[in-house]
Amino acid sequence: MIKEKLGKRISELRKRLNISQETLAEKLDITQKALSKIETGRNFLTAETLEKLLKVFNMTCSELFDFEHLGSEKELIYDIQDYMEKIKKDSNSLVVLHKIMQALAKK
Repeated sequence: MIKEKLGKRISELRKRLNISQETLAEKLDITQKALSKIETGRNFLTAETLEKLLKVFNMTCSELFDFEHLGSEKELIYDIQDYMEKIKKDSNSLVVLHKIMQALAKK
């Protein structure tokens, strides 16, 4: 399970930086095939590759392993509902949340 989530997280970060698998693989000194297996959760990265990855993404280990948002749609909806329950009594937070959701809906 952790291999799959970490793989999705790496793929997400790579795409966010608009880097191809081939380019990232070169920076990590691994093959594109090896990176593909990591991103699909079939293989786990070595400690050496992990260190290089953190440098490429300019982040800490805890930031890389933060993949709560990569849950299933059902889990994400549950989390959103839970957050809404927590902030519904704070009118300022509700206004901010409304603006964010309104902007997202216009995409």
